[in-house]
Amino acid sequence: MIGPSGAARILKSLADESRLRILHLLTEEELTGSDLMEILNMGQSRVSTHLNLLREVGLVLDRRAGRHTFYSIAPGPGSQLLKTVLDGAKASPEFAADLAGLAVVREARVARKRAYFDRVAASFGEQLLPGRTWEGLARSLLQLAPRARYADLGIGDGLLTLMLAEIAERVTAVDISAQMLDQLRQRAKAKGFENIVTVEADIEKLPLEDRSHDVVVLSQALHHATEPLRALREAKRVLVRGGRLLVIDLLAHNEDWVREKLEHVHLGFTEQELAKLLADAGFQAVSIQRAARDPEPPHFMTLVATATRNA
Repeated sequence: MIGPSGAARILKSLADESRLRILHLLTEEELTGSDLMEILNMGQSRVSTHLNLLREVGLVLDRRAGRHTFYSIAPGPGSQLLKTVLDGAKASPEFAADLAGLAVVREARVARKRAYFDRVAASFGEQLLPGRTWEGLARSLLQLAPRARYADLGIGDGLLTLMLAEIAERVTAVDISAQMLDQLRQRAKAKGFENIVTVEADIEKLPLEDRSHDVVVLSQALHHATEPLRALREAKRVLVRGGRLLVIDLLAHNEDWVREKLEHVHLGFTEQELAKLLADAGFQAVSIQRAARDPEPPHFMTLVATATRNA
């Protein structure tokens, strides 16, 4: 409720054409003082004076964002009184002219944004942009994945396993290293995940039941397998009918140092080699794409393959 004195103050503030025009524009959207100056063709001191008075009587709110101050209509009983006053002047030529000016300001914003992206388009992918990380993108896309039973074969640092656990009914984490699995268990406990089952085993000989998983993932693991075909056949065995396989690995390369330093058995795979391996393992609906090239030398290229166990 607004008392008599409060209502009198609000009504007094509304007894000015310029303030009514400001309030009318703010009912359309949040605006800066500069926006209002441009639309109303008023000087800064005049606009600031009106805004300060409207803020004092509780009709307007302000917020800082960087170098700008944005103004908006304050919620509350005063806004109802304001609506009644403004509704009576909706058809005025002054309000119509202000809306036309607002449209120009909106178009100018879009033009500035377009000009910026046009200017940086050629180098945009090379810039350091806040929030643009492969992990953030992967975690976001995983929200679209089904809540299902996943098997992560060859977990490595366990990052993908933990991301899968966010959306999975259950994740079976398989790795030949007890230490890798122990690290994963510690990180899972710290994050409060209880849907990860760890299994110490070779991905070429899985101690998992037939048709026990909906999705199998081999992320940068297949090049560690002595016999990649055997690992893929094991993946198919543990998949349900219609289950999906995801393989992330390296395109064939000549960096032989990875054999000694990183225990790689294979120097990646060509698309044709990977396609044949998947077909020989009995998978169908095979799709293979080059996903991304590392920005740092030797610029390894990542392959992403998907396939389905025939239903």
